[in-house]
Amino acid sequence: MSRQPWWRGAVIYQIYPRSFQDTNGDGVGDLPGIIERLDYVASLGVDAIWVSPFFRSPMADFGYDIADYRDVDPLFGTLADFDRLVAKAHGLGLKVVIDQVLSHTSIEHAWFRESRENRTNAKADWYVWADAREDGTPPNNWLSIFGGVAWKWEPRRRQYFLHNFLASQPDLNFHNPEVRQAALDNVRFWLDRGVDGLRLDAINFCFHDAQLRDNPPKPEAMRVGRGFSPDNPYAYQYHYYNNTQPENLGFIRELRVLLDRYPDVAALGEISSEDSLATMAEYTGADRLHMGYSFELLTDEFSTRHIRDTVQSLEARMTEGWPCWSISNHDVQRVASRWGVADAPSHLASLLSAMVCSLRGSVCVFQGEELGLTEADLPFELLQDPYGIAFWPNYKGRDGCRTPMPWTNGENGGFSSARPWLPVPDSHRRNSVEAQDADPDSPLQRFRSFLRWRKQHPALIFGEVEIRTAPGPVLALERRLGGVVLRAWFNTGSEACVFSIDPVAGLRALEGHGLLAGELGESRVQLPAFGVLFASTG
Repeated sequence: MSRQPWWRGAVIYQIYPRSFQDTNGDGVGDLPGIIERLDYVASLGVDAIWVSPFFRSPMADFGYDIADYRDVDPLFGTLADFDRLVAKAHGLGLKVVIDQVLSHTSIEHAWFRESRENRTNAKADWYVWADAREDGTPPNNWLSIFGGVAWKWEPRRRQYFLHNFLASQPDLNFHNPEVRQAALDNVRFWLDRGVDGLRLDAINFCFHDAQLRDNPPKPEAMRVGRGFSPDNPYAYQYHYYNNTQPENLGFIRELRVLLDRYPDVAALGEISSEDSLATMAEYTGADRLHMGYSFELLTDEFSTRHIRDTVQSLEARMTEGWPCWSISNHDVQRVASRWGVADAPSHLASLLSAMVCSLRGSVCVFQGEELGLTEADLPFELLQDPYGIAFWPNYKGRDGCRTPMPWTNGENGGFSSARPWLPVPDSHRRNSVEAQDADPDSPLQRFRSFLRWRKQHPALIFGEVEIRTAPGPVLALERRLGGVVLRAWFNTGSEACVFSIDPVAGLRALEGHGLLAGELGESRVQLPAFGVLFASTG
């Protein structure tokens, strides 16, 4: 088999710097803390790390509001620390992926401070500015993801500026070629420092409809299950005009030309549109992004039917590109709580990780997922996330998945010598890295075993995929590569099951994956609750 690019089939471990390891006693994680814990990350068997934003920022959205794209916020360290992180990661065989938030900046960015002063300065057209309607109201009906109108009045210019996210995150005007070039120059800065990949935040939000047309209303029946709760007015519209514009593809191609000047570098786009799977297929390919991921498996909906339908729909559309799957990240409830059941043992968390790592594509794993951590339940007075504060109590925000990594059972979970920016729950400390290291049947040890085992089966990493028929709670996959057929069955249910399968010549059960194993008969499969079975002809 010819050499594959590192990112194809890679398992990418997402590190949220604020919550990984604090080394200077301020209660917030930092880049030296990541360096200190990189040996642990390498021990997991992952291929790369994705480091969430560490750039200069007022932290209104905890780093996704960037004030300087080319510097490290002092909260996290220095550029020299970042260079040490890259060197240490590369020495351990880990690739380094960093976030790039291109569609918007902080209101504290020098570009915006200049742009807001008047309508004639050099940066006057670098953001999305628009006149009020005759009655003084915003120029159209666009809404912010964080609730309310997507426009904020600026008295100095007597105009509104667009913000698809927080009002302190103004949208850049990518219709301006100077803005596009500046964005590419900022990307080049980090590529020159040796990063191996970019995770492109909200990449389909770069362009807006230049005519500022109103978004059409969405029927009530269509507001549920689209990633936004029905109490958020954002769910009331089809977002046809404030994102995912045709011009986005032209910029993505410009970005790809830049990336192709650097050997073995990859771009992963985060995509959230009215038809995210179609946009993933459109945005990935030979002259576009290397990979794309969407929120289909990050929603509350959990059923084997939903997973089957999602995979089949994407496979039918994505004829060129490469998907990246994720079931947890810094924006959603932890998967062990979101998709778990009250009495489910830790084997469910292990099964879910193995399942997503068995799909065709690459995988992003959020820190703590390997421990089977559940969502932290925080009281209102401890919330930090403006999204959760705005929508409390119906929606508690994103703090519950962002609590610090529990390294030990000691005070603050070994994360910090000071009071952490978010608390470490007792339930997390009981399931710390230290505790699970000592337990050969812990989620952590099963995660390590499975990733080691996965590397021994190229069909599971690079092969074509087909969804097979299986009873209700069972997801059945077939991966094929070079004449080898590898089949996998995952029982997501809390009861054992037995079912018939079509016999395949030479198919034999595979061992050594470290999960609850089922049994293979000549024409049947038997699975324990939360059990799996892998079988191969190779």
